[in-house]
Amino acid sequence: MTSKKVIELFYDVVSPYSWLGFEVMCRYRHVWNIELKLCPAFLGGVMQGSGNKPPGVVPNKFMYMTKDLKRAAEYFDVPLQAPADPFEVMFKKGSLTAMRFVTAVQEQEKGGDKLVEQVSRELWRRIWSEDKDITEAASLAEAAKKAGLSDGVIKDALEMAASKEIKDKLKDATQKALDYGAFGFPLLVYHRNGSPEIFFGSDRFELLAHCIGEKWLGPRPNNSAAKL
Repeated sequence: MTSKKVIELFYDVVSPYSWLGFEVMCRYRHVWNIELKLCPAFLGGVMQGSGNKPPGVVPNKFMYMTKDLKRAAEYFDVPLQAPADPFEVMFKKGSLTAMRFVTAVQEQEKGGDKLVEQVSRELWRRIWSEDKDITEAASLAEAAKKAGLSDGVIKDALEMAASKEIKDKLKDATQKALDYGAFGFPLLVYHRNGSPEIFFGSDRFELLAHCIGEKWLGPRPNNSAAKL
């Protein structure tokens, strides 16, 4: 078998489209001959660093996004449902604390990224399915508990999330995304012959498949996809 193709996935749990892209890539990581690297980063930093405006502050984009997410949730089979006040969730509360926590979990995890995957999914579920908070320590702990983390690991991750080391690691991941040319999430980076090719959004899977020499089999390629 040829060596696996490396694909980095930059994401933030405040982004609903990132959830769609995340679930699809997690489903395909054992279908395509790829090594998927999960890269939690801070969307707010990318938006500011790139000079982009989020769709929520452009009325027509926001109206479109509201309808589009309903269609996308059904198509991708992801239990995504907008919170009662998306503006408050995305822009007033934000996700900086949550993404520092995810980064701390990633720093602790050895030999894979299963816990990072599960914690990220539970945080997405809280915002974009259950309309719950992800900014308070108790909220993060509850999501982590559902993801299967032990009380000790959760306690350590919460403490680490406030450390300079983790703050800097999240900053570095965000800057790395910007250096690739990011202006939003999800961002997929395929490394072809040492040169990165970027794909933005959750609607470029067919093109990505073409570029890596694989087949796009739809949003649920087999029955072994991660159970939501």
